[in-house]
Amino acid sequence: MKAEQIVEGVVKGDKRAIARAISLIEDGAPEASEVLSALEPLTGRAHVIGVTGATGAGKSTLIHKLVQAYRRRGLRVGVVAVDPTSPFTGGAFLGDRVRMQDLALDEGVFIRSMATRGGLGGISDATGGAVKVLDAAGFDVILVETVGAGQLDVAVAGISHTVLLVLAPGLGDEIQAIKAGIMEIADIFVVNKADRPNADQTVMDLMSVLEVSTYNPSDWRPPIVKTVALTGEGVEELVEQIERHRAFMAERGIRFSERKVRVLLLEALRRAVVGEVLPMLTNSAKFDAAVQLVARGQLSVEAGADLLLSPLKQALRGVA
Repeated sequence: MKAEQIVEGVVKGDKRAIARAISLIEDGAPEASEVLSALEPLTGRAHVIGVTGATGAGKSTLIHKLVQAYRRRGLRVGVVAVDPTSPFTGGAFLGDRVRMQDLALDEGVFIRSMATRGGLGGISDATGGAVKVLDAAGFDVILVETVGAGQLDVAVAGISHTVLLVLAPGLGDEIQAIKAGIMEIADIFVVNKADRPNADQTVMDLMSVLEVSTYNPSDWRPPIVKTVALTGEGVEELVEQIERHRAFMAERGIRFSERKVRVLLLEALRRAVVGEVLPMLTNSAKFDAAVQLVARGQLSVEAGADLLLSPLKQALRGVA
């Protein structure tokens, strides 16, 4: 199937063409950029919902119920689930896909699992491309499930309009230990498995964390929604809160809050430093010299690192 045919099929909502387009992107095929460029003008209509949280919180079951809720509203729904294992061997997402068989047979639903393949932030490097394909294909809502990589799931915020952080009762003090980044990107906190005895305590723990967070009067304040995904309890309320957030952002003409942008910029800087700056520092004669000085005991490790960073620090002071 040629790139032009794939694009034409995607625009018509043909599932075979959609699957082919996503495969090209995931495989890094030469035709992928041509397909994405052609589809780009047709994107921007879907509401993208990122669903993140620890493994075992019930994200997949919750997504199943969310798809059903949106379908009852007559909306077309796409699901991109990032699988920590190879899609060729099934892996962790296989069980979820079996549970979603009833949805996969629905013409208004498209489900795709993608391997992380080393992608940063708990999402595959190709996930953003897959979202664009589904957007161009006319899906109204796109749900992106991450692998539950904790702090690294911050990256899902870069492709999502609304981010759900799914928690389960029993975390206790672990909520206090959640890094600021993952808290900052959450637009809605979902306490799933709320039929458990300690669900209310989990809500209280969350509220205590949110109370000490700094919000401007104009900021969206993330609500806490209790759900029981297995029975569907609380899912309609969750959809209402998602729509509230969507309307809130649309009224202000913004895609991200400033709080979220700060986190995204910090994450982008971190990746740039690790991917670009660090190799420049380590692949140099100066690095080798610092290694020898530290090995001889003439410098501490910290002093050696400072020696390597000093030119960079001076350069940054010059542009500050």
